Amino acid sequence: MMSTELFRRILWAAAAFNVFGACLLGFPASSAGQLAGLPADVPLAYRALVTVFVLLFGGTYAWLAWQPQPNRPMVVLGTIGKVSVVVVVVALWLAAEASLNSVAVVAGDLVFALAFAYWLRGSKPAA
Repeated sequence: MMSTELFRRILWAAAAFNVFGACLLGFPASSAGQLAGLPADVPLAYRALVTVFVLLFGGTYAWLAWQPQPNRPMVVLGTIGKVSVVVVVVALWLAAEASLNSVAVVAGDLVFALAFAYWLRGSKPAA
């Protein structure tokens, strides 16, 4: 079983990871975006929308870290979100539409998804 304090630290790290990801996605032509294997020429509307959603999830992880007891349904949603990102990027890579560097970047999402799932497995549902 994972302690709530350790899980809070993981949530804070996930929030920071999402802020970093939002910066990459918001500025894909930057050197960091190019190193991550992102396409440089992306319309502003798409960059802005994806960045907002990534920041929204990051804000949710920070909010969960502040709670006396993290909300299980929100952690489930975060887990689904993290796994979904990994599945999409790996599928794109298999279709030769994403680089191996992109897969490496989203490996962090997989690590967080596994940590979230581990916490969910050991935590007790609300009565």
